[in-house]
Amino acid sequence: MGRIVIVPYVPKASKEAELLACIRKHLQVLRQEQLVTDRTPVVMRTSNGTIIEVFEWKSPEAIEQAHANPAILAMWAEFEAACDYVPLNQVAECGQMFAEFEPLDLE
Repeated sequence: MGRIVIVPYVPKASKEAELLACIRKHLQVLRQEQLVTDRTPVVMRTSNGTIIEVFEWKSPEAIEQAHANPAILAMWAEFEAACDYVPLNQVAECGQMFAEFEPLDLE
Protein backbone atom coordinates (compact mmCIF):
# COMPACT_ATOMS: atom_id res chain seq x y z
CA MET A 1 0.00 0.00 0.00
CA GLY A 2 1.26 3.48 -0.87
CA ARG A 3 2.49 6.06 1.63
CA ILE A 4 1.76 9.74 1.01
CA VAL A 5 4.37 12.11 2.39
CA ILE A 6 4.40 15.87 2.86
CA VAL A 7 7.89 17.36 2.79
CA PRO A 8 8.65 21.03 3.60
CA TYR A 9 11.91 22.36 2.16
CA VAL A 10 13.35 25.72 3.24
CA PRO A 11 15.58 27.03 0.44
CA LYS A 12 19.06 28.04 1.54
CA ALA A 13 20.07 31.63 0.78
CA SER A 14 19.99 32.25 -2.98
CA LYS A 15 19.25 28.56 -3.64
CA GLU A 16 15.53 28.56 -4.50
CA ALA A 17 16.18 27.99 -8.23
CA GLU A 18 18.42 25.03 -7.40
CA LEU A 19 15.80 23.63 -5.03
CA LEU A 20 13.08 23.89 -7.66
CA ALA A 21 15.36 22.10 -10.14
CA CYS A 22 15.86 19.32 -7.59
CA ILE A 23 12.12 18.99 -7.12
CA ARG A 24 11.57 18.81 -10.89
CA LYS A 25 14.10 15.97 -11.05
CA HIS A 26 12.93 14.26 -7.85
CA LEU A 27 9.92 12.32 -9.08
CA GLN A 28 11.62 11.43 -12.37
CA VAL A 29 14.43 9.68 -10.51
CA LEU A 30 12.08 8.06 -7.99
CA ARG A 31 9.93 6.77 -10.86
CA GLN A 32 12.95 5.45 -12.77
CA GLU A 33 13.89 3.52 -9.65
CA GLN A 34 10.26 2.31 -9.35
CA LEU A 35 9.87 3.65 -5.81
CA VAL A 36 6.83 5.93 -6.21
CA THR A 37 3.36 5.64 -7.68
CA ASP A 38 2.08 7.48 -10.74
CA ARG A 39 0.05 9.82 -8.55
CA THR A 40 0.66 13.42 -9.62
CA PRO A 41 2.69 15.27 -6.99
CA VAL A 42 1.55 18.58 -5.54
CA VAL A 43 4.15 21.31 -5.03
CA MET A 44 3.37 24.59 -3.31
CA ARG A 45 5.00 27.62 -1.66
CA THR A 46 4.23 29.05 1.77
CA SER A 47 4.05 32.75 2.59
CA ASN A 48 7.65 32.67 3.89
CA GLY A 49 9.07 30.85 0.84
CA THR A 50 9.13 27.28 2.17
CA ILE A 51 8.39 24.83 -0.64
CA ILE A 52 6.15 21.86 0.17
CA GLU A 53 6.05 18.69 -1.91
CA VAL A 54 3.37 16.01 -1.55
CA PHE A 55 3.94 12.67 -3.28
CA GLU A 56 3.29 8.95 -2.86
CA TRP A 57 5.85 6.22 -2.23
CA LYS A 58 4.82 2.76 -3.47
CA SER A 59 5.20 1.24 0.00
CA PRO A 60 7.10 1.44 3.27
CA GLU A 61 9.58 -1.00 1.70
CA ALA A 62 10.16 1.42 -1.19
CA ILE A 63 11.09 4.10 1.34
CA GLU A 64 13.59 1.71 2.90
CA GLN A 65 15.02 0.82 -0.51
CA ALA A 66 15.55 4.50 -1.30
CA HIS A 67 17.92 4.82 1.67
CA ALA A 68 20.29 2.31 0.04
CA ASN A 69 19.89 3.40 -3.59
CA PRO A 70 22.94 5.26 -5.02
CA ALA A 71 20.84 7.31 -7.48
CA ILE A 72 18.51 8.45 -4.72
CA LEU A 73 21.33 9.18 -2.29
CA ALA A 74 23.06 11.34 -4.92
CA MET A 75 19.84 13.23 -5.55
CA TRP A 76 19.28 13.76 -1.83
CA ALA A 77 22.81 15.25 -1.60
CA GLU A 78 21.71 17.84 -4.18
CA PHE A 79 18.67 18.65 -2.03
CA GLU A 80 20.88 19.08 1.04
CA ALA A 81 23.00 21.63 -0.83
CA ALA A 82 19.89 23.63 -1.77
CA CYS A 83 17.64 23.42 1.28
CA ASP A 84 16.98 22.48 4.87
CA TYR A 85 14.17 20.12 5.81
CA VAL A 86 11.74 21.24 8.50
CA PRO A 87 8.93 19.39 10.29
CA LEU A 88 5.47 20.10 8.95
CA ASN A 89 4.41 21.59 12.29
CA GLN A 90 6.95 24.39 11.73
CA VAL A 91 5.08 25.59 8.64
CA ALA A 92 3.02 28.54 9.90
CA GLU A 93 0.08 27.84 7.60
CA CYS A 94 -0.37 24.40 9.18
CA GLY A 95 -1.61 26.11 12.34
CA GLN A 96 -4.60 27.51 10.47
CA MET A 97 -7.94 25.74 10.14
CA PHE A 98 -7.70 25.92 6.35
CA ALA A 99 -4.06 26.17 5.30
CA GLU A 100 -3.57 28.00 1.99
CA PHE A 101 -0.52 27.82 -0.27
CA GLU A 102 0.65 29.17 -3.61
CA PRO A 103 0.54 26.32 -6.17
CA LEU A 104 3.70 25.71 -8.21
CA ASP A 105 3.58 24.03 -11.61
CA LEU A 106 6.96 22.37 -12.08
CA GLU A 107 6.13 19.88 -14.81
